[in-house]
Amino acid sequence: MTPTDSPTEPATNAPAEPRPSNFLRDRILEDLKTNKYQGRVQTRFPPEPNGYLHIGHAKAICIDFGLADEFNGHTNLRFDDTNPEKEETEYVDSIMADIQWLGFHWDGLYYASDYFDQLYEWAIKLIKEGKAYVDDLTADEIREYRGTLTKPGQDSPYRNRSVEENLDLFERMKAGEFPDGSRVLRAKIDMSSPNLNMRDPVMYRILHAEHHRTGNKWCIYPMYDYAHGQSDSIEKITYSMCSLEFADHQPLYQWFIQQLGIFPSQQIEFDRLSLTYTIMSKRKLRRLVEERYVSGWDDPRMPTLGGMRRRGYTPEAIRNFVGAVGVSRTNGIVDLAMLEHFVREDLNKRAPRVMTVLRPLKVVIENYPENQVEEMDAVNNPEDESAGTRKVPFSKVLYIEEDDFRETPPPKYFRLSPGREVRLRYGYFITCKRVVKNDKGEVEEVRCTYDPATRGGNAPDGRKVKATIHWVSAMHAVDAEVRVYDTLFTKENPDEGEDFTANLNPNSLEVIPRAKLEPSLVGAVAGSRYQFERLGYFCVDPDSGPGKLVFNRTVALKDTWAKVEKKQGGN
Repeated sequence: MTPTDSPTEPATNAPAEPRPSNFLRDRILEDLKTNKYQGRVQTRFPPEPNGYLHIGHAKAICIDFGLADEFNGHTNLRFDDTNPEKEETEYVDSIMADIQWLGFHWDGLYYASDYFDQLYEWAIKLIKEGKAYVDDLTADEIREYRGTLTKPGQDSPYRNRSVEENLDLFERMKAGEFPDGSRVLRAKIDMSSPNLNMRDPVMYRILHAEHHRTGNKWCIYPMYDYAHGQSDSIEKITYSMCSLEFADHQPLYQWFIQQLGIFPSQQIEFDRLSLTYTIMSKRKLRRLVEERYVSGWDDPRMPTLGGMRRRGYTPEAIRNFVGAVGVSRTNGIVDLAMLEHFVREDLNKRAPRVMTVLRPLKVVIENYPENQVEEMDAVNNPEDESAGTRKVPFSKVLYIEEDDFRETPPPKYFRLSPGREVRLRYGYFITCKRVVKNDKGEVEEVRCTYDPATRGGNAPDGRKVKATIHWVSAMHAVDAEVRVYDTLFTKENPDEGEDFTANLNPNSLEVIPRAKLEPSLVGAVAGSRYQFERLGYFCVDPDSGPGKLVFNRTVALKDTWAKVEKKQGGN
């Protein structure tokens, strides 16, 4: 499909439902009123295929695709593949998979490299009109000649070459006659402009590198500032939405379009998404991978969409989070707890409940029949009646969490301890009678009795207990490795200090090798999400295989952001 084949039906209908106001939506509404683009809404998402998408990209995706969908418009996916040394097909494939996982679909799939011939012809046009020239200055010299924010730039000694000489040199650049870095093509604009981007920016550089799509056809490649706006124009993009760091580039974006007399796409900037305890720089994320601080781009501690998917985050939660964050023209930082709140809120509705013991302590019910096994009715999800119930086996020997027993309980500790009665979830009341210790004096086993009249968790005489704990039948338990994650960094702003790796959290991953699971999980497949009752939300990791279950903790049950929201609301 070429850009002219892209759907262009007018998006004349405003949203059917009222939506929260923001300046991007307001701009589109105003343009629809004035019929600026004949009722069309056409956006694009333009990632560079030099790495994996992260949560910051998710905001841009939701904006680009979401606003187009809202106004019955269209969105192109266009790969900004103008830097062949860093780009790979692997990244192209992963980006497409991530967008689809988030729940969006593009109307046209394009690459900046689709337009290399046209961009070259437009460069020739600018040279012929005296608006571009070939410069022999080195990169360092160009920076020196450009000046500073308080000092105007100086004209390059090559700035006034003739049109004929520039055409000859540029064609020879394309033919591969010159080595990398020896010459560039620059736009001739204004070396005294207060905007440094307008001081004769570089349009093309020489780079003898094989491109992932065009091979060795080209040895000159356009710079982002030259390729981006023209690519937008070719595709008749009406709203080229990008993050605030490109605000100073907007005059250059418009200059190229105006000089070439092509479709007037417009660039609009919005704030970037930044999270506490999180690094978003692709360069720094790549360093984490290459220096093996993490297991890969999809390590569940990484802010990549692949990492979040592997950890168990849902696309719905990420979209809801992005919608709640909103858009503005001022960069800020969002509390990671807010993202976790939306993950927790979504999983609460959809995740089946199961009982799992991460750090098992054996409990023997001395008065329970030796070979008896009962099946207890357990609710799969109290938030979803349609989820139904399941049967959980109950027997004489159980596992409970180590933390659910204290031989010498501290004040206000109401769980199991000598002489105390507690409720087993879906089971019976049990009372601790004695403990069995090993040679080191550690509690190895807890001996209890049960009240047969309390099946289901209620006493017929009306007596109450102050704690309910979960359990797993020892003879039916399934072993699993459980990976518990914390933030990858110890500081809210990991970039503080000379080297961000100094702020890495040495306790960001705890591997629990032999957790005990209820038997309903024996066939759990990779990607399945569950709530381990009282412990948090967990997801089956792709490392799982036959006879080996591996779970990642997605998020704990405690919701700090909900408390912050409640406090801010004055409730």
